[in-house]
Amino acid sequence: MTFNPLEQRGIPLDRQIRNWRELNVTPIDPDHCDPYTRCRIITMNGIEVEAIMFSHQLARNTVDPEVKRQLAQTRYIEAQQQKVVNWLLPGVSSVLETTIAYEQVAVDLTAWVARMEPDPYLKQAYQFGVLEDFDHLYRYANLYEMIEHRKAESIVDGLTEVMPGRPTKFHHRHPADNVRDPYAKDETNPLSKLHALTIMSAEQQTMNFYMNTGPTYMEPIARQLYQEIGLIEEEHVTHYESLVDPGETWWEQLVNHEYNECYLYYSFMEQESDPKVKAIWELHLNQELEHLHIACDLMRRHDGRDPESVLAPQLPDVLTFEPNKAYLRDLLDTQIDLTTLGAGYVREAHERFEKMQEQIHGGEEPPSERVMTQHDDMFGREYRVETEGEHPDPALREK
Repeated sequence: MTFNPLEQRGIPLDRQIRNWRELNVTPIDPDHCDPYTRCRIITMNGIEVEAIMFSHQLARNTVDPEVKRQLAQTRYIEAQQQKVVNWLLPGVSSVLETTIAYEQVAVDLTAWVARMEPDPYLKQAYQFGVLEDFDHLYRYANLYEMIEHRKAESIVDGLTEVMPGRPTKFHHRHPADNVRDPYAKDETNPLSKLHALTIMSAEQQTMNFYMNTGPTYMEPIARQLYQEIGLIEEEHVTHYESLVDPGETWWEQLVNHEYNECYLYYSFMEQESDPKVKAIWELHLNQELEHLHIACDLMRRHDGRDPESVLAPQLPDVLTFEPNKAYLRDLLDTQIDLTTLGAGYVREAHERFEKMQEQIHGGEEPPSERVMTQHDDMFGREYRVETEGEHPDPALREK
C-alpha cells in the first residue's frame, strides 16, 4: 500500500499539546524489549533533536515575526515529541549500555541505508562510515565488560556482531578530508535526500550524547575513550552533513525535515513489535502530517514554489532495522583499509593523513588501543560476538 503524506491530514495543531500525564510515558524494559525497538527510539530522538535545532536556526535567520510564531508553535510540539521518545529509554540502563545501543543504531541503520542508496557516491559515503561505527561498538563492548562486568550480547542480542572494524586510531583524519561532495538537489533521487538527512541526524545525536556523557565517568580509560570517539563523531557529522546540497533554500530544507519525520514514523509504526511504542509512533505520525502541511504552506508563500517539486510523490519503502551481517562482512573484507583524500577515497596513508596521525596521537597509543590492552590484562582475551564465523580479515582475527 502506498502512502502519500501530502494527501493525508493529521491532527490539527491546536489539538496537539499533551499534558504531563500524557507525556509521562512508561519506559521500555531493557531486559525484555526487542533491541530494535530501542534502536528505533534512539533514531527518532536524533531526528526530533535535529528538527528542533533546525527550526531554531531558521527562526534566527528570518525577520518575519509571523514565521517565527508559526515555527514556535510546531517546534513546541516537536519538543514534546522528543521528550516522549527519549523518555522511553529506561533509567535503569547505564550510560554505557545506552552507548552500545547507540552504536548498534549507527551500524544497522547506516548499513541498511548503504544497501538501499541509489547514488553510488552517497552509497560509498555510508559504506565508509559504517565500518568506523562498527569498530566503535567493539571498543565500547570491551569497555563495558571491563568496568561493568557485563557482556554486550545482552544488548545487541545476536542481531549485530561485535568485532573489529576499521581500527579507531585510523579514523583521525585531517578535517579537510572529512568534507564530501553534496548531491545535486534538483537531480538526486528524493530517497537520497531522506537517507542523508536521517544519517546526519543520527550521527549528530551520537556526537551530542558523547559530548555530554563522556565526563560523567570516574574511570580514566572510560573518560578517554568517550573523548576519542566523541571527536570521531564530529568528523562523521562533517562527513554526512556535507552530502546535503547547500543550495537548498530554508523552506526546501524545512519540508524535507517534516517529510522525513513522516517517513520514519510511518516506517517504525509499520514494524514496531511493542504495542505501547507503536501507539506513540502512530500518534507522532499524525502530528507530523500536519507539521508537513504547515511547512508546505510556508514554502509556497515564501519560496514561491510547490513542495511537490522537491518531495517524493509517495513514501519510499519503509526504513527497516534488521541484521546486516553478511553485508558488513563483505565491507570488512573489501574496504577496511580505506581512508579519505579530499572528497574521495584512497588506500594509501597519504602525507596529510600521516601528519594528522602524528599530531593527534603524539607517538602514544590512543584510548581505543589502550582499552583493548587493559581488557586483555583483565580477562586474557578480547570480547567479541562473532556469530557468523571468524573475522573476514585474517589480520584482525583473534589471536
